[in-house]
Amino acid sequence: MRLKCIRLSGFKSFVDPTTVSFPGNMTAVVGPNGCGKSNIIDAVRWVLGESSAKNLRGEAMTDVIFNGSTSRKPVSRASIELVFDNAEGRIPGEYASYAEISVRRQVTREGQSTYFLNGTKCRRRDITDLFLGTGLGPRSYAIIEQGMISRLVEARPDDLRIFIEEAAGISKYKERRRETENRMRRTQDNLARLTDLREELGRQLERLQRQAQAAERYQTLREQARQLETQLTAMRWRSLDEQAAQLQQQLDERETRLQEQIHLQYQADAGTEQLRDRHHEQTESFNRVQARFYVIGAEIARSEQSIQHARQRLQQLRDDLRDAERQRAETEAHLAQDRDQLHELDEQDALLQEELTQAQERHELAQAQLMQAEEAWQQWQEQWQAASLDSQRPREELQRVSLQLQQLHTSAGQLAQRIQRLQAEQDSLQAGMGDTDLAALQEEQLLLQEQLQELQLQQEQQQEQLHGLQQQERTLQQQLNEGNSQLHQLQGQLSALQALQKQALQQDDGLQPWLQAQGLEQAPRLLDGLQVEPGWELAVETVLAGDVQAFCVGAWPQDCSGLNGHLRLVGNGPALEPASGSLLEKIRHSAVDLSPWLAHVLPVASLAEALQKLPHLPAGHSLVTSDGCWLSGSFFRLQRGENQQQGVLQRAQLLEQLNAELGTLQQRLAGQEQQLQACSEQRSRLQQDARQLREQEQRDSAELARLQSRLAAEQARHEQLQQRLEQGREQLQELQEQQALEQEQQAELQLLQEQAQEAVLLSEASSEQLQQRQAGVRQQHEQARQTAARQQQHWQELQLQHGKLVTQRQATAQALERLQQQIERASQRQEQLALGLAEGESPIELLQAKLEEQLQQRLAVDDELRDERLALEELDNQLRQMDKQRHEAAQQAEQIRADAEKLRLNWHTLRVQRDGLEQQLHEAGEQVQDVLLGLPADAAPESWQTQLEQFSGQIQRLGAINLAAIEEYQQQSERKRFLDAQNADLEEALDTLENVIRKIDRETRQRFKETFDKINSGLQTLFPKVFGGGLAWLELTGEDLLDTGVAIMARPPGKKNSTIHLLSGGEKALTALALVFAIFQLNPAPFCMLDEVDAPLDDANVGRYARLVKEMSAQVQFIYITHNKIAMEMAEQMLGVTMQEPGCSRLVSVNLDEAVALAEQ
Repeated sequence: MRLKCIRLSGFKSFVDPTTVSFPGNMTAVVGPNGCGKSNIIDAVRWVLGESSAKNLRGEAMTDVIFNGSTSRKPVSRASIELVFDNAEGRIPGEYASYAEISVRRQVTREGQSTYFLNGTKCRRRDITDLFLGTGLGPRSYAIIEQGMISRLVEARPDDLRIFIEEAAGISKYKERRRETENRMRRTQDNLARLTDLREELGRQLERLQRQAQAAERYQTLREQARQLETQLTAMRWRSLDEQAAQLQQQLDERETRLQEQIHLQYQADAGTEQLRDRHHEQTESFNRVQARFYVIGAEIARSEQSIQHARQRLQQLRDDLRDAERQRAETEAHLAQDRDQLHELDEQDALLQEELTQAQERHELAQAQLMQAEEAWQQWQEQWQAASLDSQRPREELQRVSLQLQQLHTSAGQLAQRIQRLQAEQDSLQAGMGDTDLAALQEEQLLLQEQLQELQLQQEQQQEQLHGLQQQERTLQQQLNEGNSQLHQLQGQLSALQALQKQALQQDDGLQPWLQAQGLEQAPRLLDGLQVEPGWELAVETVLAGDVQAFCVGAWPQDCSGLNGHLRLVGNGPALEPASGSLLEKIRHSAVDLSPWLAHVLPVASLAEALQKLPHLPAGHSLVTSDGCWLSGSFFRLQRGENQQQGVLQRAQLLEQLNAELGTLQQRLAGQEQQLQACSEQRSRLQQDARQLREQEQRDSAELARLQSRLAAEQARHEQLQQRLEQGREQLQELQEQQALEQEQQAELQLLQEQAQEAVLLSEASSEQLQQRQAGVRQQHEQARQTAARQQQHWQELQLQHGKLVTQRQATAQALERLQQQIERASQRQEQLALGLAEGESPIELLQAKLEEQLQQRLAVDDELRDERLALEELDNQLRQMDKQRHEAAQQAEQIRADAEKLRLNWHTLRVQRDGLEQQLHEAGEQVQDVLLGLPADAAPESWQTQLEQFSGQIQRLGAINLAAIEEYQQQSERKRFLDAQNADLEEALDTLENVIRKIDRETRQRFKETFDKINSGLQTLFPKVFGGGLAWLELTGEDLLDTGVAIMARPPGKKNSTIHLLSGGEKALTALALVFAIFQLNPAPFCMLDEVDAPLDDANVGRYARLVKEMSAQVQFIYITHNKIAMEMAEQMLGVTMQEPGCSRLVSVNLDEAVALAEQ
């Protein structure tokens, strides 16, 4: 693998896109000082991942971006791309198959640095991993800069060891070891957290085990109690079955007696029928005589009535005649009044028409004035908007100019600071030329000591916080345990209440088919939507009785056939007016109107108060207490004792309250668990921060220990101070010129600011004039609007009056016409009545003679009717006697039937109770006969009831039972086993990681030792070759090959110096070159870059150096910067760097072989 080319753009002085190609293995980069030769070396180091701006000869990473020159503006980003020829496949891993590999890095002014590998965005670590073991890196032995030769020879043993490790290719082992150690630390942290979790889970399992044992004991006792309840239910079923059989026998006896009485009724009915036939014949005879009597009587009555009617008709005609005359006179008077009123209405209409015309004219005038006022207001608004827009532009201009001035002030301040900083830096550099920077090093040492003290203080504070968090964690865990206990208790209470409520609301199975057929299986119960004021549930339930479980429907069913069971339906019927303070006011919500039940029921606090109010209670009203005592003047109802159906409302509200408490408790527990988790995470973070602080303390301590060795390296700074002073003078001159330019721009902007301020003042004056006009225009508009509204209202009122007047006149005219017709009809009636009065007196004498004849006929028929009546009364007496006998037999039959009905009702009740018990057993999965067969011979309900109460007492003594503890214990046990398995896996993984580290250490020691020996052998061979004799070797400073340092010893020919620091600069350079070339012989990097390493050498040593480079170029690609002619002669290709344009580097490439061939031609 070799470096094919470098593409630079915007990097330091290479502002234009530039491609530096390296076709040969020996390339010399030449050019005058300051033209940008070393920027090529910096570019390679930067792309390979250098993160220190100081090592790139800058203060910040953005300093690598071209910052402009006298003729060029600064650019926004810098980009460097290295292209490698990988035809030999030396790059390991997935990129081994690529013939060419591109590595690119770019940075923007915002400081955002991005890496690309073969055009794909990647991480810095990916670039580092790519070159691990190849000898390439931002600070590897393959890139040797100015001054690095002396630093390499005089490096501390630990720093020199890094070069040996890179040559041995064990840097990737160190990276793997570091990652393995990180994984070990994370595994140990996970193991510690897992241990805490297992211990806590173990304590929970102990508690859950006790709760599970109690729950199993509860289930055992509950099962035994259930068996007793089943047997007790079977015995009750047997008792009810025997009672039903006895009632059936009594019912059969009543049926026999009932048949006897029905037979007696049939005999009485037959005798009655015969007497009725005779009575019918006699009745017909009596009716014929009576009919003749009635006919004669009717004729007499008609005659008398005709006479009386004739007399009344004459009198009526006289009265009607007088009324007709009176009515005609009254109608004529009304006619005269209506004519006067019509004349008056005509006059009013004429006046109103004139006033209406004037009002319409005033209304139109007001509307015209309103339109003018609105146009004036609209015109003012348009002027105001235009003025606002006109004033906005100078304000924006003023704001823009002010902002630019502010920016210039800021920039001027920054320039002044930069100038001041550069001047201070120049002064500091001038001072540093004569003295070493011991004061800065001492200050850094003091800073490190203070930093160590601050780290120790932070560690103490973290220990206090960690202790507080652990205490808070224990408190939260205790609260969580108490909350879980309370949760289990609430769940137990809720389960028990739900079981009682379910049993109380158990639906009759006989109703289910009928409800499904009617589509009522999903109908809500009255209980479901009923909300009662707390404390009055039992009172409402007492009054509603069984209806509290009724189904709410919109209409009654049309067909009840197929119904088997007790059905209760409620709906919204006609509402009753509730009495003041009735029980209905205690109802907060109900699905149906409860006024038919509760409107006349008055709630009272106690029975004593109820008895006190009872004498004054209105009819149809009753009283009820909160404990369920219901009474009135005619009844007293109170239910006590065990009844599952009692208290369903109170239980429902208690269930709702328990559910709410359970939800609140669960939310609180969830919050506490989150707090506990957050506390645990914060504790982990604090522990991790504490570890990091300890590591930082160790690093700072090591840095403080190494600080002394840096004092010796301070002398190397003198070689760079002169160059930095020159660069500082140039930058200072540029900044002063830029400061003068910005002062001129500031003066121009101040002039623009004054002009903008004057324009703003003028626009504000114009706006103020418009503002003053606003009040007048608005007042005129408002006055015109009010006037128009008043005129319109007055005009509308006049129109309304005119309409009323027209309507009234039409009504009066119609009345006049109607009265005229009434007068004409009255005249005609007077004439008819006078004629009828003259003709009605003659028929009365004829009617009187006919009446006398009819009275004689009635006396004869009356005697015959008396004889018929006596015979009919005799038959009536006989019928009454027969009816009495039949009635007595019917009463006896009815009494027997009533007794039978009572017996049948009792029998049906027993059957329903027996069937209910049988249904309970069936739902429990038991058969009645099987249970009865399994009962002992001496089984008695009283004994079984006693045993059941004993079991209930034992269950009660168990206290609150967590029925979920059994399943939770199993789940937590499974979780405990899972965590134990995880713990074993983590311990196994920890052992594996320790074994991996031991293996890495073993391989590292082996490879380091082998590499060290080979490099030491190469150094001993190359050193005499470079110096023409002498001796050099490497020594290990420690016994452990994992962390031992490496020291270099060199003795040129004829010298016996005890330390390498006594060598001259040239000797140190040659020694360092011998060491680097020895490393290259062992593990040659793809290329080697040398930056003026021949500067301290004389011509003879340069020749030996150049021949050695030439010899090694057969295996390694060399790119070196030089000013020496001998080194230039040895190059295959020369790259010339020039700076004809100030601040901008350009490239000139010369292939020497081609140049020689061209010259020979």
